[in-house]
Amino acid sequence: MFEHEVNPENIKKAAFVVAIPSYNEADTIAFPVQQADKGIQSFFGNMRSVIINCDNNSNDGTKEIFLGIRTGTPKIYISTEPGIKGKGNNFRNLFKKVVDLDAKGVVVVDADLKSITPKWIKHLGEPLFQDFGFVAPLYVRHKYDGTITNSIAYPLIRSLYGRRVRQPIGGDFGFCGELAQTYLQSDTWSDAVANFGIDIWMTTLAMNENIPICQAFMGRPKIHRAKDPGSDLGPMFRQVVGTIFSMMTKFYPLWSKAKWSKPTAIFGFGLGETEMPPPVEVNEEVLSQKFHEGFNSYGHIWERVLQRETVNKLQEIREMDPEQFDFPTPLWLNVLVDFAVAYKDKLWRLDELLDSLIPLYLSKTLSYVKKTERMSIRESEEFIEEECTQFEASKGLLIRRWNKKTGA
Repeated sequence: MFEHEVNPENIKKAAFVVAIPSYNEADTIAFPVQQADKGIQSFFGNMRSVIINCDNNSNDGTKEIFLGIRTGTPKIYISTEPGIKGKGNNFRNLFKKVVDLDAKGVVVVDADLKSITPKWIKHLGEPLFQDFGFVAPLYVRHKYDGTITNSIAYPLIRSLYGRRVRQPIGGDFGFCGELAQTYLQSDTWSDAVANFGIDIWMTTLAMNENIPICQAFMGRPKIHRAKDPGSDLGPMFRQVVGTIFSMMTKFYPLWSKAKWSKPTAIFGFGLGETEMPPPVEVNEEVLSQKFHEGFNSYGHIWERVLQRETVNKLQEIREMDPEQFDFPTPLWLNVLVDFAVAYKDKLWRLDELLDSLIPLYLSKTLSYVKKTERMSIRESEEFIEEECTQFEASKGLLIRRWNKKTGA
């Protein structure tokens, strides 16, 4: 029988919330709940706190597992209506509950985390009671984990809004209670945000609401269900990248004035711990194959939305020897600029437009893998930072093309 909310201890008010969004996570949710409870008891024991599982009406027993875990912290289970899926829809329920509880600070952690410790709750939560309103995670990740972040989200968000937030779609973060009301009232909600666009949407709104932001060093790598960047993209890619592009239209008056980026404060005990993340396997052959297939599937769209010189350059790298394959940063920058403008001007059906970007993103990923295969994690980070600097230096190009298309 469907229950929208289960609140065994009838909690009406809470100053601090740890939330765990889920859909069919019965096999993984216990560990993050137990670690969250230890974090609350150790570091927020003097506050009225609650652990909330915001769920998509899972049918694998996630609710029963969650409610059955023995914790010192009270728990609340809330669910979307039957048939309503999407991480963002879980968060919408969470925002409403945070407002009802009059919570001051909220920490969110993924339900499939294997590396979470009680200190994660401390590092994501404590800044919310020290004048910060949004806390993004900063953890050591394998150089091939999070390639959408590395190639698109981080360099674009950084150059657009002038803030260096390394993991703008990290999945684990903190936000102040006031932001929950801001999120509920925003007129930028969309189907993409209701799904996997939610994380980048929350980060972007926090930046544009002028909320004090910091990053929390987590001390350990993020270990969860990591995926080969060449597999299983589809809806997630469309929702994340589509949200970035749609927010560009909304916030053009702000980002068009931002010049260069500023560092974002790091909260935590420092960068001394060097625990290495697990390897992420990349199938280079699949990346190459999907790039080449893209010419047949989406070449007509590329011809429509990309600059002529960009299309010509893509044809050149199509003919490259696989061992010498290279997708230069300036070319990638031009691709993203043209796609952002095409999205704004609706030059093609938006879902198909975003799908047509995937083979180009995969070829950029292949180039990154080849360039960094002999690099350490630190060296690959320096490579990404250099790419970001090129993005920032070329912002004038984006603004010119953006305005040219609108006839400004």
